[in-house]
Amino acid sequence: MQNLPISITDPDDPRVAAFRDIRERDLTGRQGLFVAEGEVVVRGLVSAASLCRPRALLLADKRTGALADLIAGWPADAPVYAAGQAVLDRIAGFPLHRGILALGEKPEPQTVEALVKDVGEADVLVVAGGVGNHDNMGGLFRNAAAFGAKGVILDAQCCDPFYRKAVRVSVGAVLRTPMAAGGCLEAIVDDLTAAGVTVLAFTPSARQPLATCRRSGPVAVLFGSEGPGLPAAVIARCQPVGIPMSGGFDSLNVAATSAIALHHLTTPALSGA
Repeated sequence: MQNLPISITDPDDPRVAAFRDIRERDLTGRQGLFVAEGEVVVRGLVSAASLCRPRALLLADKRTGALADLIAGWPADAPVYAAGQAVLDRIAGFPLHRGILALGEKPEPQTVEALVKDVGEADVLVVAGGVGNHDNMGGLFRNAAAFGAKGVILDAQCCDPFYRKAVRVSVGAVLRTPMAAGGCLEAIVDDLTAAGVTVLAFTPSARQPLATCRRSGPVAVLFGSEGPGLPAAVIARCQPVGIPMSGGFDSLNVAATSAIALHHLTTPALSGA
């Protein structure tokens, strides 16, 4: 039987402790859990495409009527809480205008080998090294989902893609995209190469422009952090590719570069696939 919303009148109610002081908890971590914010992201969490388990739902009581279908489809073993706006704001620690939060459980992490074990000729993967900006991280996942990438691989220096802002910027794509995380870039590139995947390292110093890149088989697009970019030792293991810009001005961030790269590599007329 579906749980009816449980009324919360005290912001210190222990039943909603996991939602308390969200911004502070964003920094300290949630031991395998994460907070999803906003209706689109929360609906993504509970959708059939989600790789994450919903654990709890917290709503502004004024929104329960409009979100009746979401409540009806919420797992029976995950509680649904409703609170007045003032109580909700005190729980969150800031004005929560969207009026909807959910607690989710991260999926079990994959290894690179597991992610690419059944890689196909038309598959594209996204790899990030040292990307610490949560907006860029969310953009990478959003682009990966939009262009049908097989998965995303992050090295140990990347920020947490389940950080609340990254999930929000990704419009929930983080919750549905297969990923592997951890390890060093050199080992990641070696694992991909051993699996027959061509790794394209995006760098402003590359002599080959993306427009001339023609793929043959599975590829991975590798992006570094803004500023330092990719280490020379990593680029040497890959096929360097760049996006020429007017006057040599390197103005594209990681999210924008990945969108252009994925569009090119997933469009047969452009990629040669």
